[in-house]
Amino acid sequence: MKCFALALLLAAPAAVAQTTPAVIPAPAPPVAAPDPAWHKSIKTGLGLNESVLSSNWQGGGVNTIGFNALFNAKANRKVGPHSFDNEADLLFAFSQTKGLGYRKGQDRLYLDTKYGRALTERWDMFLSLNLLTQFAPGYKYDTDAAGNARAMLTSDFFAPAFITAAYGFEYHPATYFHVRLSPFAPRMTVVNRVERFILNPGDTPYGVNPGHSTRFEVLAAQVLAEYDKNLSPNVNLKARYVLFANYRNLNFQEIDHRLDVALTAKVGKYVNVALNGIGLYDYDQDHGVQYSQGLTLGVAYAFQNYADAKK
Repeated sequence: MKCFALALLLAAPAAVAQTTPAVIPAPAPPVAAPDPAWHKSIKTGLGLNESVLSSNWQGGGVNTIGFNALFNAKANRKVGPHSFDNEADLLFAFSQTKGLGYRKGQDRLYLDTKYGRALTERWDMFLSLNLLTQFAPGYKYDTDAAGNARAMLTSDFFAPAFITAAYGFEYHPATYFHVRLSPFAPRMTVVNRVERFILNPGDTPYGVNPGHSTRFEVLAAQVLAEYDKNLSPNVNLKARYVLFANYRNLNFQEIDHRLDVALTAKVGKYVNVALNGIGLYDYDQDHGVQYSQGLTLGVAYAFQNYADAKK
């Protein structure tokens, strides 16, 4: 009997162990990655198009090759009421056509940096500095009196270049849209070797007098509006409008306007279609509206180190 009781006592814990399920601790919730101090984003695109014809091709046409590239980078930071925003927006396109040679299509070099101090949820006080110029020489193509084709230089790198320091207030009702209102926006226009452009565009190229390389417009105002939004998961619309007015010549005819628009649609992970357009009215350049447009199909890459704000 003693042996039997001892066996029961030894078997009891084993029975309990077999019938009591083991307790598995719940996994710890995932720890969200900390928000980076600087919100950075990069968008790049590269396109190439060509047409190659044999020497006996009867359908007509000429050999041509075209190239275009775009690059947009942003680095923004917000610390309490203070914000720091930086952007580089670059665009270049050209074509090489048999019989015509090299022709530039689109050309933009835009750099912008801004410091803001929040006043309310949607209004900031800010100061900014931006640069607008181009990479390569630009030409006007026509014929001389004898009917021979000719190319006249009309612009170049830092000819012109517009450097604007703006002070004022910014309204930002959404993450994808903001407007800067600058009642004081002095601008310096730079034309490197201005004598090259006296024949075209005129006696005072881009408002700079011969013998000088700069023009200062101290008493001036500027309005800058930007819209950058994904219309769908694969379609993005980006637009920038700039108005510049010199208080000394404050009339409708001499107020400058520039609109840059880009509509980009992804058709694959690294393939996109982009439609870019520029509209410009600058009384010191030409008394009419100028425009430039380009349509490209190419490879694209985008990166950002932060999540978009929920709508």
